[in-house]
Amino acid sequence: MAFHSRDSVQPVWDRPVLGIETSCDETAAAVVAGNRILSNVIFSQTEHSLYGGVVPELASRNHVRKIVPVVREALSRAGVGLEELGGIAVTRGPGLVGCLLVGISTAKGLAFGSGRPLIGVHHIEGHLFAGLLGDTDLRPPFLALVISGGHTQLIHVRRWGLYEICGETRDDAAGEAFDKVAKMLGLLKSGETTMGGPVISRLAEEGDAGAFAFPRGLRRQDGFEFSFSGIKTSVLYHLKSRSEADVAEQRADIAASFQAAVVDVLVEKTIRAAGTLNLGRILLTGGVAANRRLREEMQRAAMEFGVEVCFPPPVLCTDNAAMIACAGGFRLGRGERTGRDLDADPRMKL
Repeated sequence: MAFHSRDSVQPVWDRPVLGIETSCDETAAAVVAGNRILSNVIFSQTEHSLYGGVVPELASRNHVRKIVPVVREALSRAGVGLEELGGIAVTRGPGLVGCLLVGISTAKGLAFGSGRPLIGVHHIEGHLFAGLLGDTDLRPPFLALVISGGHTQLIHVRRWGLYEICGETRDDAAGEAFDKVAKMLGLLKSGETTMGGPVISRLAEEGDAGAFAFPRGLRRQDGFEFSFSGIKTSVLYHLKSRSEADVAEQRADIAASFQAAVVDVLVEKTIRAAGTLNLGRILLTGGVAANRRLREEMQRAAMEFGVEVCFPPPVLCTDNAAMIACAGGFRLGRGERTGRDLDADPRMKL
């Protein structure tokens, strides 16, 4: 078997694995061997901005059109044929059920047609392994803050494959709050993007983060749970109380103040959790982990408290198939396999 360890906790799977990711609105395929990315192809759908958010049926249809060309491109860039693969990994959940089924159906067809082993992967475990792709020296135990469009979770990674959720959001995820506030501010231009994080971040560079005192949900409470619905509602009422001219003039300050409030809570809760659990290492991963202010503030706080922090490069923070291939390689290396009954699990638990 081609699985071994550099030490007792560091997984290395040296055979190339094809990863497929279609949990939401990115059609992605990648080939990874061990911790090396041989290819990473991502097709991002932009049509959803016309409707103010991801439309599941539209996303599924786009996956059907793009999945085969994307997989072919990933294999071509890697210079690897199906017969050379150690296995095929695919996101099983959580995600939009129709989107997941496109990736799963493709992976099953390729696996059973070629005789390659198949493994279903949890999307959040993929984000954890994105940390390993970004830093090959990353070793458990560590605390992971996984923040994306649909998830905000603090996860104690005791070892690869053994995870404990320490805290998560009670309502909106941080990424959802960014998306909704960006929409309120009129920043999501038709035909361009549905992701509010990047546009809020860019606009915030021009604003004053101390201009408005938006609430920090659950900041002072014990425990490690998050809440971002209150800050979203506060921004909404702020906008309703101002004229269009005032909003236009204050837009950058609003974006900066909102971003600062979200970042403050994420950083404070994460550092506190790391201290409580006596963990000296933090992984920041998921789409929102690409936010520059969050990275800077987390790095500053980590240095102050003597904690190491790492984060993947931005391309590995957002949904991608390299992280799925890496997580799948770990599972395949342990001898795990998924059969023909593999099905989508849109609410899959970690």
